[in-house]
Amino acid sequence: MQRIATLSLLVCFYLFTACNEKPEIIYSDYLPEEKALLDQYLNLPDDLDVYDPKFLYNMVNAGVVRPRLDRRKAVLGRVLFYDKNLSKDGTISCASCHKQELAFGDNKAVSAGVYGRTGERNALPLSAVVSFASQYGTDNNGTSALRFFWDNRSETAVSQIMASMGNPKEMDMHLDEIVAAVENQPFYSVLFEKAYGDPQVLPERVTEAIASFVNAMGSFQSRFDQGDSDNPSGYVETNFTNFTAAENRGKTVYLQNCATCHSSRMTQTALHNANNGLDAELTGDPGVGGITGISSDMGTFKVPTLRNIALSAPYMHDGRFQTLEQVVEHYNSGIQDHPNLSPALRTDAYGAPRRLNLTEAQKQDLVTFLYTLTDESMRTDRRFSNPFK
Repeated sequence: MQRIATLSLLVCFYLFTACNEKPEIIYSDYLPEEKALLDQYLNLPDDLDVYDPKFLYNMVNAGVVRPRLDRRKAVLGRVLFYDKNLSKDGTISCASCHKQELAFGDNKAVSAGVYGRTGERNALPLSAVVSFASQYGTDNNGTSALRFFWDNRSETAVSQIMASMGNPKEMDMHLDEIVAAVENQPFYSVLFEKAYGDPQVLPERVTEAIASFVNAMGSFQSRFDQGDSDNPSGYVETNFTNFTAAENRGKTVYLQNCATCHSSRMTQTALHNANNGLDAELTGDPGVGGITGISSDMGTFKVPTLRNIALSAPYMHDGRFQTLEQVVEHYNSGIQDHPNLSPALRTDAYGAPRRLNLTEAQKQDLVTFLYTLTDESMRTDRRFSNPFK
């Protein structure tokens, strides 16, 4: 009997001790000491984020390929994307010109770089496509893929990142300087170990990791996508049940006048580069022609998709238009007779510039529709936010 009593006391003692001891936290992706180091500098979740997109039905039906993304490299890339130490004066990161709340674009006509230097063109919003990985870059998508920059000079995300980092008007850093800046920060050893199996910092690893993060960006949960996915007819021309009457009218105006270049579902632009009649002369920014040297490319620029267009003002390669109303009015009445003006913007192959001649009500309906292309979830998704404390 005494033995039973003693055993009962011991059991109670161990139970009491176990209940009052602080349990050890077990992380599936980090060791406790690794997480403690990261927590000194970064706001990262206990486990690695997953970046694979979950498309709505309309994108699956349109044949957009769901990319498989390496979450370890994407997490590392997220930190590098926001790290201002990767610029010459320590004031600029990739995120300085590509802000999450602006669809990873900028609200300046031309972005500011190191030492107050200004760039030459408007920063393109990175989440203006359904899926960056599925639509940009010849490394993943063949020669028909979207290229980078307004002049389409880069074929891959890695080459685009290298060009921006080395540009004296942007970050102005050589690759060896970037490596040194990364090695100087203790938390990167953990992130490189997770992404590559060892902590070694190599230039190609830096650019690949940033590309992995950028490739995870996309916009596919707008009200337009929701309406298109819920549309039983499968035809984008049909009125969407989640749209107002004005939004459906604006969609019709868009499909009749804008989809020739920008496509009906904005999964891919119908043209890769074109001149849209901003100016009548060949002088000024040569655009794609400055890269190719081809006379018919002079004054032509990338044709962007219009996803998140309401967030990415100012507009055009030089940021000359401040509002969507100004953009619509340009196409309605202001197209100039540039020598390389896109045939889609002429009355016929060699005719005068088109005039849409929309009524005031139609112009307002079109602008109202363009607001339905905003993906609010991308603006607030923690996985894409600034991880630094």
